[in-house]
Amino acid sequence: MADTAPPALAATRSFRLGRFGREILAMSALFAVYKFGRLLRPGDVTVAYQNATRVWDFERWAHLPNELAEQRALLSGHGVIQLANTYYAVVHFPATIAFLVWMYLRRPGFYPVVRRAMILTTGLALMIHLAFPLAPPRMLSGLGFVDTAARYGPNVYGADPEHGTLINQYAAMPSLHVGWAMLVAAGLIAATSSKWRWLWLLHPVMTAIAVTGTANHYWLDSLAACVLLLVVCLVPVRAAAAPVAAERASGAVVAALLRTRRRGSTAG
Repeated sequence: MADTAPPALAATRSFRLGRFGREILAMSALFAVYKFGRLLRPGDVTVAYQNATRVWDFERWAHLPNELAEQRALLSGHGVIQLANTYYAVVHFPATIAFLVWMYLRRPGFYPVVRRAMILTTGLALMIHLAFPLAPPRMLSGLGFVDTAARYGPNVYGADPEHGTLINQYAAMPSLHVGWAMLVAAGLIAATSSKWRWLWLLHPVMTAIAVTGTANHYWLDSLAACVLLLVVCLVPVRAAAAPVAAERASGAVVAALLRTRRRGSTAG
């Protein structure tokens, strides 16, 4: 059957599809930056372990929740720890992608702010990963931590963090799992009016419990991610941002990461 839509409606539909396609490319570029940035390795693994000791000591001084006690509580039931492992490994990307698509299609007025916040948070977090390499708690077996993903599954990391090439396992600070989850919750609370919308906060709460209980992050990593997101959101924004801004920002982050990596290699 021939398309009988008026020319103006057909043009509008084509324009929207074109913009949606550009946004898909922009967000794909962002996720590529995220994955690429986490491929970069710290120059000195010893520093990552030294920073882990500093973070652990600071948390005890600041009376933050104890990740070791939390993990031992979760380990009391294998089903509970496997659920935490699965939440850590499986929910992160699909939930964020679904949120971005929904915001673009159903709340286009909020979408530019959300997109900008995600780009800046991710880019700044990757810079911190390189400047402050941090061994996650699961690598501190001397303190009694267990790598729950390796023992009970599913495991998204290689068995040897010092020789694996798929991901930088010393990029614990800040936790983008928690940062993105908080952005999802904040965006949905701001963009909806249901009295139940505050329940979206369960997503970052469950994410924080999962990443710390599985010993993939410290509580300080989660707090740092939330502070970083807050700072990014407080920076004044232009409501009418060009659709290509995401690709340009992503490219700038990649270039900065490469410059940082080259300087680290030269210094080493």
